[in-house]
Amino acid sequence: MSEFKAGFARVDITPPLGIGIAGYFVKRNAEGVLDNLEANCLAVSDGEHTAILISADLISIGQVQADIYREQISAACGIPVAACYIACTHTHTGPGVARDIGDKTYDAFLGTRLADVAKFAIDDLKPAKLSFARSEAPKVAFVRRYRMKDGKIRTNPGVNNPDIVEPIGTTDDTVQLLRIKRCGGPEIDIVNFQTHPDVIGGNLISADWPRFVRETMENALPGIKCIYFNGTQGDTNHVNTFAKEGDLNDMFHDFDDVHRGYEHSKHMGRTVAAAALTVWAKTVDLEAGEVKFAQKNIDIPSNRPRPEQVPEAERIVALHEAGRDDEIGFTGMELTTVVAEAGRMKRLQNGPDSFELHLTAVAFGDVVFSGIPGEPFTDIGRGIKSQSPFKLTIPCCLVNGSEGYYPMMDNYNEGGYEARSSRFAPGVAERIIEGSLALINELK
Repeated sequence: MSEFKAGFARVDITPPLGIGIAGYFVKRNAEGVLDNLEANCLAVSDGEHTAILISADLISIGQVQADIYREQISAACGIPVAACYIACTHTHTGPGVARDIGDKTYDAFLGTRLADVAKFAIDDLKPAKLSFARSEAPKVAFVRRYRMKDGKIRTNPGVNNPDIVEPIGTTDDTVQLLRIKRCGGPEIDIVNFQTHPDVIGGNLISADWPRFVRETMENALPGIKCIYFNGTQGDTNHVNTFAKEGDLNDMFHDFDDVHRGYEHSKHMGRTVAAAALTVWAKTVDLEAGEVKFAQKNIDIPSNRPRPEQVPEAERIVALHEAGRDDEIGFTGMELTTVVAEAGRMKRLQNGPDSFELHLTAVAFGDVVFSGIPGEPFTDIGRGIKSQSPFKLTIPCCLVNGSEGYYPMMDNYNEGGYEARSSRFAPGVAERIIEGSLALINELK
C-alpha cells in the first residue's frame, strides 16, 4: 500500500427544459433554471485500491439504473463496481431516474457525465491527510409526522394547526465535516447533514439548499472544494410547523399545505455551512489508510395489500389519474398519502413477495460512508452512527438506488404517509441497520 490520495471533480448535469420534474403526485415539467445541477465526486486511493463517491443533484436514481451507471463507471475507470458509490441529494426541483420515471435521452447523458466526473476525480488524485469535526445546525430540519387530536398520524399537517397533539420523533441536527487536505491541490471538504431538499417547489430547476451549502463553504474558504452528502432524511423536512414571527419570511403557501421559497433554501444552506465553518479550524486528525469497499444484498418482505383492500385502491388511483382528486375526499398532504398508499396497493396486489436491496459502504482509514438505497428514517442513521466502529461514519440516503421509504417498526403501527406508501413490510429499517453494521464491521 502506498500513500493515501484523494481527488475531486465537478460536472454540470442540468437537464434540458421540458423534462419532467420528480417529487410530487402532480405533473411538472421544467420551464426554466434557477441554478444548475451538479455531480460532485470524491476519489480515494491507497495505491492498490481506488473508489469513487459521487453526490448528484437529483431526486433519485433507481437501483436497476444505478447498477447500469456503476458498470459504466467501472469500465471507464478500471475500478470494481463495488467501488462505485452514487448518492443523490434528493432535490425536488430536478429530474429523477427511477423505477417509473425518467427521460431516456437524459438518462444516457447522465451516465456519460457520471463516468466523466469519476474519471476526472481519479485523474486529480493527490497525497492527502484527513481530519474531522462535528457541530449542530438547529431549526433547519423539522419532524414532519404528527399525532392529531382525531388520533390520525399526519405528515406536514400545516403550520400552527390547532389539531396537532405532538410531533413523532426527533431530528438529528448533527453536521459532520470531513476535511481532506491535499498536497498540490485544493482542499476537499465533505459536509453531511440530514433533511429533505423540498424547499422550492414550482417548475424551475434547482439543486435546492445542498447547492448553497457548497456555495457558502467555497465562498467563505477560497480555494477549497465542497461536496455535500445527504443523510437519513426520510421523516424530516424544512417545515417549521410551530412557526413564529419571521420564520416564514420569503416563503409562499404551496398546493400541499407546505410553505416553500427559494430564499429559504439559501437560508438553510447557509445555516448548515455555518455550522461546519464554526468547527473548520478545530478538526481532529484521522488515520488515512487502506481503501476498502463492499456491497451486501438483503431481501425484504413486500408490503402487499390484503385482497379486500384492492378495489378501493384501484378506485382512488383511477380518480387521481383522471384528474378527479376532489372526488377522493381529502386535501393537502392527506390526499397525497391516500393516493400514494393506493398506488402501492395496486402495484403490489400480485407481488412480488420480497425485494432485494443493495447496501454499500466505502471506507478509507477511520472513515466509512454507509449507503442506503432509498429514504431511511432518522433513527436508522442514529443506529448506524452510534454502533459503528469507525471514528467518522457518514450514512447517506439514496445511494446506488431509490427503492422507497424505510420507516421504523413503530411507525407502521402509527401510520402516516411514509409507512402507508412504503413497499416494504415492517422491520425493514431494523434490517437495514443490522445489514449496514455487518457490512461496516467487515471493512474495519
